[in-house]
Amino acid sequence: MRERLLRGVFYLIFSAITGLAVGVIDVFFSKGLTLVSNYRVQNFDKVIFFLPLVGALMIILYKKYGKGSLKGMGYVFEAAHMENVIIPKRLIPFSIVSTWATHLFGGSAGREGVAVQIGATVANTLAIRMQKIFNLNVKDLKKILISTGISAGFAGLFGTPFAATIFSLEILNMGVVEYRSLFPSFISAYVAYSVSNFFEINHFHFIVKNMPEKNIKNIMMFFIATFIFAFVGYCFAFFLKKFKSNKYITKIEPVKKIFFGGIILAILLWLTFKGRYSGLGTNLIDISFGSGELNSYDWLLKLFFTIFTLGIGFQGGEVTPIFSIGASLGAVLGVWFNIPIEFLAAIGYCSVFASSTNTFLASFLIGIEIFGYNMAGYLFVACAIAYLFSGEISIYEGQKKDHMKI
Repeated sequence: MRERLLRGVFYLIFSAITGLAVGVIDVFFSKGLTLVSNYRVQNFDKVIFFLPLVGALMIILYKKYGKGSLKGMGYVFEAAHMENVIIPKRLIPFSIVSTWATHLFGGSAGREGVAVQIGATVANTLAIRMQKIFNLNVKDLKKILISTGISAGFAGLFGTPFAATIFSLEILNMGVVEYRSLFPSFISAYVAYSVSNFFEINHFHFIVKNMPEKNIKNIMMFFIATFIFAFVGYCFAFFLKKFKSNKYITKIEPVKKIFFGGIILAILLWLTFKGRYSGLGTNLIDISFGSGELNSYDWLLKLFFTIFTLGIGFQGGEVTPIFSIGASLGAVLGVWFNIPIEFLAAIGYCSVFASSTNTFLASFLIGIEIFGYNMAGYLFVACAIAYLFSGEISIYEGQKKDHMKI
């Protein structure tokens, strides 16, 4: 009983401190990302052709001073699954600055990779320091503590504390939810979320009010769209994995790969609407929910440019581009199927994420927190189908696959 009480107090203190620290770093990262993204939009022609040089410099600095930090998300999974792996603290500044650079100079990438790495690194470092105070063997709790950091990073950046909690439980082991992490992960997620709100970080929310009529035609169109979303999410994860592991690509020295690949990427981004597909993809999300004109191929080009950017070695994440791919595809299908556009854009936003990340509950909760509880039934079905459709493919190569889904 005494040990259980001590562990509960440890979780509470650890979670609160982790959430506070990660929330503050998330705010710093997010505000910096907003500044560099705005500068890129206003000066795209001036910055885009520096992209290959900046990419090469990033790899050189990682190799010289990064102490293995180039592993990025790989370090997070290794630390969670293996006893003796400790995440280097320098991973935080390296991941932040390199992601800012990717966005400043026009690469197509996300931001959640940085948030997860920040959270896991803070949690890993704090756990080592606190074990002496509480006289606990943190090696036995390591996966729980890293999940706590991941949930804080995700919640502080996306403003979805419930989804962030479940995301951190689902992400480490495919097909398995580590419920022992539930209490500390939720505490850290809510604290980080509160910190980001205190500093007025803008989080995307859109309550979907225009729902489709419940008739056979609309139900059929909904299921067809859901399978399309699931397939696109699967394709994103599949082609990203194949691109990164291609035997011809892997033979190229990393500095040369990112430099010459960066030249091709810069030219293509400049030729295709001068930066429409650079950055996070939030411009496409905004357009999908009614603030501009969407092209029927926007989702496909965003998918291509994100895979190319990350595949040649630029830093960032995949999640926000995945959201933009799903939302823009959903908006297009909404027009084609004569279903309310914002409704199908919301379904696409969540189900493409579910398929590409192999997370069901987190994707479902993201939809509820962002788009409203009236979407719950549709989101549950769509995310379940997308999750099952994805098989064992995921954008996160470090996910353990010890258990079959079905």
